[in-house]
Amino acid sequence: MTYTARCARWPLVALSVVTMAAGAQPLRGQEHVSIGTAVADIERLDALRSRLAATFQQSGAPANQQAFAEVCKPVGQSLQQLGTANGWTVRQLATKYRNPTNAADPEAVRHMRRFAQDTSLVSLVVRTSMNGKSGVRYLRRITVETSCLACHGARDSRPAFVVSNYPKDRAFDFRTGDLRGLYSVFIPSKP
Repeated sequence: MTYTARCARWPLVALSVVTMAAGAQPLRGQEHVSIGTAVADIERLDALRSRLAATFQQSGAPANQQAFAEVCKPVGQSLQQLGTANGWTVRQLATKYRNPTNAADPEAVRHMRRFAQDTSLVSLVVRTSMNGKSGVRYLRRITVETSCLACHGARDSRPAFVVSNYPKDRAFDFRTGDLRGLYSVFIPSKP
């Protein structure tokens, strides 16, 4: 059962444009509140990602381990904190991943195909289960920006620290506007 949001700019707007697929059950009260919180938090984190990447690009600093620590790592840490604070499973997922722990699960892969085919699709909410628990999952597009290409552009131009730290790296050959991956927030149902 899938709910589709075409615009997740602001939580109230996003939830007001969430449409239900045929036969889908509507969100219950607490689910609606939790999804609103997840939308707001993920939008804040994606804005942080964009801001940090743009600052990095404008500074002209080299794409090195320090840049990674200042741009990408804070977003990943914030995602972990968000999950811990709320009892949610929160991850960044991709099929072209750098870190194997970010590999998309089969359900996310199916939805990624949808995101790739429909570039206007910003987010989805699906009723699902994870590790034997039922709940809802919020998936939000991560789009490649020009500043991302310093590390995610052509394979042969990847920074040395990426090549040495990620020998099985798949996260290259992107272009501006490509689907980089998804933020995934699984919110277990309350008993």
